[in-house]
Amino acid sequence: MSNAAQLRDSTQLVLTRSIVDALEPPLDEAFTVTIVPEGDDYYRVIGSPVEINDASDYLARRGIALE
Repeated sequence: MSNAAQLRDSTQLVLTRSIVDALEPPLDEAFTVTIVPEGDDYYRVIGSPVEINDASDYLARRGIALE
């Protein structure tokens, strides 16, 4: 059975504001995701596992490494 951390990791990304603000086209225009401010320096990108996987691939193609 999956644990909560595994499910959370497959449905969201946490990115710095500078990364999200610099993307063209914006993530929420390229994918069906919701972007929510997370403190002063980060955004939380929330979506289905398929959308998050596609967004992760999109970021990787642009040289943005995810932890």
